[in-house]
Amino acid sequence: MAPNKIVVVGGGVTGLTTALLLSRDGSNQVTVAAKHMPGDYDIEYCSPWAGANYLPVGEPGSDHAEWEKNTWPVLADLAKNNPRAGIHFQRAVINVRAKDAQSTTGQWFSQLGSSDPWYKNVVPDFRLLSKEELGPNIDSANSFTSVCINTAVYLPWLVSQCLENGVVFKRAVFKHISDAAYVHHSGSKADLVVNCTGLSSRKLGGVEDQKLLPARGQIVVVRNDPGVMASISGSDDADDEVCYIMMRAAGGGTILGGSYQKNNWESQPDPSLAIRIMKRCIELCPDLVGKDENGKQRGIEGLDIIRHGVGLRPLREGGVRLETEKIGGVTVVHNYGHGGFGYQASWGCSAAAVKLVNSALGEKSKARL
Repeated sequence: MAPNKIVVVGGGVTGLTTALLLSRDGSNQVTVAAKHMPGDYDIEYCSPWAGANYLPVGEPGSDHAEWEKNTWPVLADLAKNNPRAGIHFQRAVINVRAKDAQSTTGQWFSQLGSSDPWYKNVVPDFRLLSKEELGPNIDSANSFTSVCINTAVYLPWLVSQCLENGVVFKRAVFKHISDAAYVHHSGSKADLVVNCTGLSSRKLGGVEDQKLLPARGQIVVVRNDPGVMASISGSDDADDEVCYIMMRAAGGGTILGGSYQKNNWESQPDPSLAIRIMKRCIELCPDLVGKDENGKQRGIEGLDIIRHGVGLRPLREGGVRLETEKIGGVTVVHNYGHGGFGYQASWGCSAAAVKLVNSALGEKSKARL
């Protein structure tokens, strides 16, 4: 039986993971066609800017939570057994302030900071911190073993795994999603297109999903070692500003964040926000900079800055779009709108997309008979 011809549009973590899963059993010939590829740094291309870590935020019983649950074993296995993927384990501490509950960032963190979260039986070493362990103005906190991903290593690793399975990569820009069916490396029209274009699906012809919006994240990357992955449910600086710290694996530096600014398209770092981010991170984790020779706590001058960055999370009202649609005579499976949880849901959500692909291709086979 001839292999199925599939084009995956999008070279971010969602597109690459979906392409890898589709290429594993040899029944599909996969082409990845994308405007941006690993190695690019562009405001349109969210994946390189991510932290990226595993901090579950899905509602209990939701598809989102299921995707995160199914992703953890893969990331943990890679961290333990495949150093080439650029993932390592790191202790996470999630701090919660009751006053943040209704804020933009507090709602984002609502499940993550729960005292009885669904993920407590998924991640190792989950525990609630005692009152004696809480920092100033912190109402509750939990701790567990997480992972942090060096995106500059992990994305090329995904590409390498795809290449080993015969996936072909092409640079391409499409005005209409149906055009993607005609760039398959075989020269023939593809049987199916998978749309993993993230925020670009807002303007992509045939899709034009107005439920998509950016959730702007600004970060500072430093050489300092915090010794822990730490975050807090909100800040006193702004409703949509937050504080998180994580050290990327394999020398990738430490990410200091951040913001969750909905409908903000600004691509350039805001210097004032950068200063607030650095101050918040030092307040949350003084060990980030330590003390000077006189025993005085250092300030932001103690940070060794690598660069500043801005990424636009592909947030979607109503959640991820994961469904099959016929557009211009082309069968399309949509897999986009992952907001700030693309990495930590990537394997679970991509596996769900593959099921839709297999179902759609099965229907096409029946139609031919």
